[in-house]
Amino acid sequence: RYLLEQDFPGMRIGPEPTTDSFIAVMYGDSEGSVPGNALVVDPKKPFRKLSRFGNAFLNRFMCSQLPNQVLKSISIIDSPGILSGEKQRISRGYDFCQVLQWFAERVDRIILLFDAHKLDISDEFSEAIKSFRGQDDKIRVVLNKADQVDTQQLMRVYGALMWSLGKVIDTPEVLRVYIGSFWAHPLQNTENRRLFEAEAQDLFKDIQSLPQKAAVRKLNDLIKRARLAKVHAYIISYLKKEMPTVFGKDNKKKELISRLPEIYIQLQREYHISAGDFPEVKKMQELLETCDFTKFHSLKPKLIEAVDNMLANKIASLMSLIRQEESNMPTEMVHGGAFDGTMAGPFGHGYGEGAKEGADEDEWVVAKDKPAYDEIFYTLSPINGKISGISAKKEMVTSKLPNSVLGKIWKLADCDGDGMLDDEEFALAKHLIKIKLDGYELPGTLPSHLVPPSHRKPFQTAE
Repeated sequence: RYLLEQDFPGMRIGPEPTTDSFIAVMYGDSEGSVPGNALVVDPKKPFRKLSRFGNAFLNRFMCSQLPNQVLKSISIIDSPGILSGEKQRISRGYDFCQVLQWFAERVDRIILLFDAHKLDISDEFSEAIKSFRGQDDKIRVVLNKADQVDTQQLMRVYGALMWSLGKVIDTPEVLRVYIGSFWAHPLQNTENRRLFEAEAQDLFKDIQSLPQKAAVRKLNDLIKRARLAKVHAYIISYLKKEMPTVFGKDNKKKELISRLPEIYIQLQREYHISAGDFPEVKKMQELLETCDFTKFHSLKPKLIEAVDNMLANKIASLMSLIRQEESNMPTEMVHGGAFDGTMAGPFGHGYGEGAKEGADEDEWVVAKDKPAYDEIFYTLSPINGKISGISAKKEMVTSKLPNSVLGKIWKLADCDGDGMLDDEEFALAKHLIKIKLDGYELPGTLPSHLVPPSHRKPFQTAE
C-alpha cells in the first residue's frame, strides 16, 4: 500500500492478521481481481504449477490487477499474516511453508516485516523463515512503526530483533534491516526522522535495482538448478547401482535411505563436489520413501559432460551477452507511487544539508560564519592577503580528520590552484571541515553555490 500509494482489490489493513490470502498484485489495464482456480489455468500467468497445492490453497489465492505505474516494473506477492499463539494450532488446510518456498525460489526479493511492538518470532514465522533456506541473498528485513518508540527504546528493539533473527537464520552474516515508518501518516516520534528518511531511500534503491538485475538473477537460478540436477543424477544412479536385482529390495531401500548422509560424503569425495551443492538430507530421505528405486536410471556420462560444458563455457558467453544488452539498453528503474518525488525537490533526502546547504540561496552560505573564520585567518600571519599551505595545515589538522580527507578539502578550497588560501578560500575550507565533522559526505567537485564570490566568473552575455 505504501509503495503503490493506492488501494488494490482484496486489500485489508489492520492490527490483526488481516490478509488471509496470497495476493499477487500485478499490472493490468483495468482494476479487478482473478480467483486462484482461474489463475492457475491462465497460460499468460506464471502460476500454473501452483495447482499441485490443491483447492484449499487456491481458494486462498488471488491476483489483483490495477493500472499502477509501479507495477509496470515489478509484481508483488502479498502473503497472509503470520499466525501466533493458539491460532497457529489450527491448520490452514494446505502446506503454508511449501507454498512460501515455491514463491521464494522464483522471486527477486523477500521482505520480512516486523513491528517495533511485536518482535517475537512465532513457531509459524520461524518455520516460514526456515523455508527460505538457500535464498538468504534475497532476504531483507523491515522494522516498521519505528516512530512509535523513542531513540533509546529503538536501540533496544533493534538489538532484540537481531538477536531473535540470529536464532532462526543460521548464517554468520547479519541481515540488512531497514528501520522506518512505512505509511503516509505523521511520525509519532520525530527525533529519528533523518534515520527513517535514509533507510527508506536505501530500501527504494534496493527495490529499484531489481528490474536491472532480473536477467542475471534468472541466469543465477539456472546455474543453481543445473548443479542440483547434476548432483541428483549422481545420487539416483548410485542408489540404482546398489539395488539387488531380485530379492531383498525393500530392506535394501530402507538401508540406503538411512545411509544417505554417508552416501553424500562418498559422492563428494568421488566426484569432487562441494557439500553445499547437495539437497537437504532429511527432505531427500522423505522424498525417497515413496520412490521405486528399480525404476531409477543409471548414470549417463555424456549428459553430465554436456552440463559441465554448459556451466564452464556457455554460461560465460551468455553472461557477456546479457552485460552487452544491458549497456545498450536504457537503465530500467521502478517509477510511480512512493518511488516518484523521493529524490527531487526540497523534501528529497539530504536536500539543504551538508554540501547542499545554501544551494537555493542568493547569499554565499559560508558568509554567516566568515567573521569567526576571519579571526583565525589573521592569526596565521597572511602575506599579501594569503596564507601558505604550511600555515593552513597547522589549523586544519586541529579538526583531527585524516590527512586524505584534509587533502580533498584543500583541493576543493584552493579554487585558483595557486597552493595558497585567501580569506574566502580559508573560510570555505573551514566550512567543508564542518560539513565532514557533522557526518556528511564531501562533494566530488565544488558545487557552484559554494564557490567564493571573488572566484566566480563574471556572467558574460553575447554581444
